[in-house]
Amino acid sequence: MPELPEVEVTRRGLLPHVVGRRIADVVVRHRGLRWPVELDLESQLTGRVIARIERRGKYLLLECVRQAAASLFPDGSPCLPPVDDRGWLLIHLGMTGTLRVLPQAPPPGSHDHLDLILADPADTHADTGTSLVLRFRDPRRFGAVLWSPLEESQLPTHPLLRNLGVEPFDPRFDGAWLYRLGRGRSAAIKTVLLAGDVVVGVGNIYASESLFAAGIRPTTPAGRLSLARCERLAVAVRDTLARAIERGGSTLRDFVGSDGSSGYFQLDCAVYDRAGHPCRVCGTTIRQIVQGQRSTFYCPTCQR
Repeated sequence: MPELPEVEVTRRGLLPHVVGRRIADVVVRHRGLRWPVELDLESQLTGRVIARIERRGKYLLLECVRQAAASLFPDGSPCLPPVDDRGWLLIHLGMTGTLRVLPQAPPPGSHDHLDLILADPADTHADTGTSLVLRFRDPRRFGAVLWSPLEESQLPTHPLLRNLGVEPFDPRFDGAWLYRLGRGRSAAIKTVLLAGDVVVGVGNIYASESLFAAGIRPTTPAGRLSLARCERLAVAVRDTLARAIERGGSTLRDFVGSDGSSGYFQLDCAVYDRAGHPCRVCGTTIRQIVQGQRSTFYCPTCQR
């Protein structure tokens, strides 16, 4: 499943190609995603300009604005048209989703569910030769493409966003944050990291790797961690996610970036998917257990 690093890699890959482009057309081939694609999505998006691409947890947030017709200054030069209205396109990649930028619109495959045809803002037609295709592909259809006409200040109240925890790169996320929110929790620390209400984006791979880097056994109850151990874990989470982003995320099955390239973080994993192999630090055999129906990998010597 694409986690925070994969979504962030996708966001960064889209930025130079998508921001500032006008949505000339919307092609929906399959509306039966995790939540049905709205029947009026085409009319809501067509003609809008993609002003920004943000990320919240595993959600990509495309700010789409509809502008009034351009006007001219007295000297004949164009002036920036005022913004009439704005909204946000929320995209979740689910378990197998990708969002690709394509220079043309190749014939769609059976899992290519939605295309945004993007043109230069000055173009009045999608077929002027400057159009790009932003294509959403999702074999298992657990992803989502949803329109929300909210102002930016209202976006945190969206039902899919309002219960999310703090971002791992937010200055508020530190050892004290983990320690305070972990008090009284008997759930294993790895389960707490995955839940998303304390910190977002720490998926299965990155939770195992962060706990190894912090020297914490994944079955340890969150409420039993000392402040010092929480501080080590917060640093490990940020460092692990930052390294994963630098490596293009992890490609285990379906994930590729917006340009089709694979991620390589999985090649650097210290414990994830290495059950039966020696620990890279101490040589002890890496073990695998199941927590919440997810595989967990750890070193019984390095992680206490």
